[in-house]
Amino acid sequence: MTSTSAKPLKIFISGQHGQVSRELQACLAGLGELRVLGRDQLDLSHPETIREAVSEWRPDMIINAAAHTAVDQAESEPELAFAINGVAPGVFAEEAKKLGIPLIHYSTDYVFDGKKTSPYTEQDEPAPLGVYGKSKLAGEQAIMAVGGQYLILRTSWVYSLHGKNFLLTMQRLLQERPELRVVADQIGAPTWAGTIAQTTRALIEHWRDGRAGPSGVYHLTAGGETSWYGFAQAIGEQLVKQGKSCATLEPIPASAYPTPAERPQNSRLDCSLLRDEWQVRLPDWHSAMLECLAGQQ
Repeated sequence: MTSTSAKPLKIFISGQHGQVSRELQACLAGLGELRVLGRDQLDLSHPETIREAVSEWRPDMIINAAAHTAVDQAESEPELAFAINGVAPGVFAEEAKKLGIPLIHYSTDYVFDGKKTSPYTEQDEPAPLGVYGKSKLAGEQAIMAVGGQYLILRTSWVYSLHGKNFLLTMQRLLQERPELRVVADQIGAPTWAGTIAQTTRALIEHWRDGRAGPSGVYHLTAGGETSWYGFAQAIGEQLVKQGKSCATLEPIPASAYPTPAERPQNSRLDCSLLRDEWQVRLPDWHSAMLECLAGQQ
C-alpha cells in the first residue's frame, strides 16, 4: 500500500447492519466520507451492481464487511453463499485494482478444519469443513488471484451489542433459564466487532500515513483463548455483578449439540504476523468484552 496525503478519505463499505459494519461506521467517522451500502442498495449476488456502485463513486478505499454468515443455513443454500462469499470479494478486488486503491476484506477461522492442536498461522493450509468455510476460502482465493493492494483479515467468534451473536443470546438465556448446557470442547478467542473496527482504523491510518505493511492474509482476533462454556461463564459473571439472575452452567461436548454445519474444534488464530508487519496491538478477549459491555450500561 502506498501513501496518500492526509486529505479526507472516501471509504466505500459494503454491508450496513452487520456487526462489523455498524462498528466501522462509528469508528471510522472522522477519517473522511463513508459510503455504506446494505443489501437493499448493493446485491452482492449480482457482480454488476458492485461494479456500478464502485465505479460511480470512485472511492479511495473499499472495505467489504458484508457476507453470508448464517453457517448452518449455508449448507442448504450453497449457491447463494458462494455468490456472496466466494465471487463478490473477487469483484471488489478487480474494481479496487482498476482504481489503484486498497481493499480490506474479512474472512474467518472456518477456513480451517480445527484439527490442529496449536493456534493456526497464515502459513497453515486451509481445509474448511462446510459450505460457509469453503465459500469464504473461495473469496480469499479470488482476491489473491486478482492481486493489487489488499488485506484479508481472518477473525473468529465475533460478537457485539447488535444483531444475533453468542453474547446477546447468552445474556438472554442465562436470565430466562435455571440451567444451561454450553459446549466446552471448542476453543477460540471471542472477538468484539469493536476490536475489529478499531484495528481496521489503525490499519487505514498506517496506509494513509505511509507506514503500511505488506498486502496479504492476516489473522485478527482478540488475545487469549477460551471455550464457548468459558465465554458463557464470563458473561454470567457480569450479570451476577449487576444483580441479575443467572442460570447454572453445565459444560457439554460439541457432540451433544449437533448442528447442520460442523464447527472447528480449534478456532485459535495466531495474530503475531499482523502485530509484526503492521504494528497493531490486539486486546485480550476478556478486557475487550468488558469494554463492549460498558456500552450497554
